[in-house]
Amino acid sequence: MNYKMTISYDGSRYQGWEHQPTTDMTIQGKLENVLSTMVGVPVEVIGAGRTDAGVHAKAMVANAKFDTTMKPEEIKDYMNRYLPDDISVNDLRIAAEGFHSRYKAMGKTYRYTCYIGKEKPVFDRKYVNVLEGVPNIEKMRQAASYLMGSHDFASFCGNPRMKKSTVRKVDKIEILQKGDYLTLEYHGSGFLQYMVRILTGTLLEVGFGKRTPESIPDLIEAKDRSLAGPTAPAKGLCMIKVDYE
Repeated sequence: MNYKMTISYDGSRYQGWEHQPTTDMTIQGKLENVLSTMVGVPVEVIGAGRTDAGVHAKAMVANAKFDTTMKPEEIKDYMNRYLPDDISVNDLRIAAEGFHSRYKAMGKTYRYTCYIGKEKPVFDRKYVNVLEGVPNIEKMRQAASYLMGSHDFASFCGNPRMKKSTVRKVDKIEILQKGDYLTLEYHGSGFLQYMVRILTGTLLEVGFGKRTPESIPDLIEAKDRSLAGPTAPAKGLCMIKVDYE
């Protein structure tokens, strides 16, 4: 049976989504360990994306195929009982046999949160990037307008050995200030490794006057990661939603 699940997690203490041979501190690894123990054989959990170390998720979608006599609600309850407190299975249901959380995904939404207040964000410190000063949001929006659409985002790819296409479509970049918080929300068909964090680091450079909005087209055309801004800290990034037909 193929099961689809929606998962929330605080990525602060994990080495990202994808399981690794050198550590058991990954989201995928924790999920697989619990399910494998439950059914008595190894279970592979496939995620819609591979969030980096320290990145969070409100609604990561995953699927796994295994056999059990337990009902979906019982499986969910079992998983939540034995998963760490910073990982939650919010929904679990039977999916079509051909459902694949990554290949069937039509789009993804990520939100990057910055803190621009004067006092320390004590209770949000693990989930925001604290900025020194307030960037020019209007200039950031101008720069973002050049990034929307289909482009070769090689300048914003953190994997220097990327052999597949670096062309992606970004159809929304919404930059909003609400009180002491500045959010950058991205929606696209898919994103390259570190892409959202590099886009954010570049847009913040525009906001702080280190580059102009008008320089963005040349940066895209250059296809050179070294010319883009820094990779923004992982803790500010959260996967919000995955779209399916």
